[in-house]
Amino acid sequence: MARTSTAQRQARRAWNLLHVDAPAARRAAERALASGTGDAHADGWARLVVGMHTLLYGTAAEAETVLRAAERDFLRARERAGLILARAQIARARWRQGHFQQALSQVLPLRDEGLAVLRHEQRAMLLNTIAGCYSAYGDSAQAFAYMFEALRDAGPRRGRGFDTVLHCNLSHELMQIGDYEQGLRHVASGLERCRELDNQRLTSVLLINRVACLTELGRAAEAMPDVMTLRAMPATSDGRGRIEPGFETLAIAALRAGERALGAELLDEAVADGPPRLPDNHLERAAAHALLALAQRKPRRALDTLLPLQTTAEDDTIEGQSLRIRAQFFDVLSETWQALRRPGPALIALRHWQDLHRRQVQLASQARYQAAALQTELTRLQHRLDEKDAQRRATERARGALVAINEELSRRVREVQALQEALRQQATQDPLTGLFNRRHLNETLPQLHALALREGQPLALVIIDLDHFKRVNDRHGHAAGDQILTAFGELLATHSRRSDVACRYGGEEFCLLMPRTDAAAARRKAQALLRRWRTMQLECHGQAIDGLSFSAGAADTWLAPGSPDTLLKAADDALLAAKRAGRNRVGTAAQAIAQGTSA
Repeated sequence: MARTSTAQRQARRAWNLLHVDAPAARRAAERALASGTGDAHADGWARLVVGMHTLLYGTAAEAETVLRAAERDFLRARERAGLILARAQIARARWRQGHFQQALSQVLPLRDEGLAVLRHEQRAMLLNTIAGCYSAYGDSAQAFAYMFEALRDAGPRRGRGFDTVLHCNLSHELMQIGDYEQGLRHVASGLERCRELDNQRLTSVLLINRVACLTELGRAAEAMPDVMTLRAMPATSDGRGRIEPGFETLAIAALRAGERALGAELLDEAVADGPPRLPDNHLERAAAHALLALAQRKPRRALDTLLPLQTTAEDDTIEGQSLRIRAQFFDVLSETWQALRRPGPALIALRHWQDLHRRQVQLASQARYQAAALQTELTRLQHRLDEKDAQRRATERARGALVAINEELSRRVREVQALQEALRQQATQDPLTGLFNRRHLNETLPQLHALALREGQPLALVIIDLDHFKRVNDRHGHAAGDQILTAFGELLATHSRRSDVACRYGGEEFCLLMPRTDAAAARRKAQALLRRWRTMQLECHGQAIDGLSFSAGAADTWLAPGSPDTLLKAADDALLAAKRAGRNRVGTAAQAIAQGTSA
């Protein structure tokens, strides 16, 4: 009896240390198993700890073998809490091996009983596993809902370090919907908690997430210290482990930061680690190889790397492919086509990127709604469970209520999805040029204007008017006019930054919004576009269309403080001033103001 009691205490200690001190938890679990008492309860909890530790530092297949042994122990011991957790972790091991639908179908039936039986960090682990399955399946809205609910159950005081896992997973999910700033906040919270823990695996994943966020924000150089820290971590239980080392993410960061040699070394490590394990890894590795080829000025090699996977990146039906990684792939593909001086295919790739980016924004909105809805419903359910926990009939009524709540939640999700689909179908693009239209400008300008004021950074706006456009229509016909508009749209899209918003303002007028850019820099950008436009050679029905030029006016929120309309008017006034000065030039609000003062 005493030996059994000792084994149980060792197993319980191992569980409590699992995320606080991972090496100590593994040692305690192995001591409990080595006691040889045959206590199914103690063996089950000890094997559960070993299996979860292996999921962090070993391979998913190795972990699944141990977890199934734990499942058998809990069945013998008739231990419901342990059995629910073991089966949840088996589902987690399945999706780690790429079986996303199977994992979700295994873990969802555990939810109702788990909410009634489990408490604090145990319940958070179940909810987090459900969230992970939804995330891997591409449903960020459901993933967020369960992650935030799990975070409520596993706070710093009662979560035994598991709140750090949730900060890690939340940062990853925020990346998938494009909210990188919020993702960085969760990374910071997770790293702050890691100072109190001995769990290098969690630290490494948080650092990888920070590298990815900074790279997406165009701040890859800031990620280099994290890249070097991760490279120094051994692939053992004393370091980052063997699961998803993230070499592709690190290589892309290094290449974006201009560290070509380091990027090449990281790619070699990725290849040495074996073939890509998950669908996202295939696209990310191809993007990294292409970036390396572009850095080596070998765009044809980059294209040969990307083209075999283009159809895969376009496919919405492949499980395990995130919008973020697909958007990253098309961003690199667009760069490759530009390097090959092929603006047409570059624009097509850019449009794929824009479509995926819009879907990220829509998914973020849906995720916030779903998280709030599920939190409300689960809170209501938990109150019912707490009140009736001691009575079997009341517990059954609560489970019935949960089914009704789930049906109601499903109905609401369908309504939101229908609304999102209707919004997605509303045209925000100009059909002729492929640029955004006036409606999109009217929606986006106030948001970027407000963001510029909050950040204390300038927002530049350039209005462009194609010179003598009516004369081209009169001389060559409307087909030639459409050809000019299309060609200029391609030029504007190809030579805009990812953060810029290029729109067809109306007729032969175009508008370019440039965040974190002042009017002087915007004027230089417009002048460069003007030089390219003047050198372009177009023809219609065998006749050359010559004399291409445009007039433009640039303004920014520093020169034209106030409202978005003030900014628009300042750019328009600068455009009028450029026309009066003889066209074929770019004016700024400062010049227009100076001319008005002298007049």
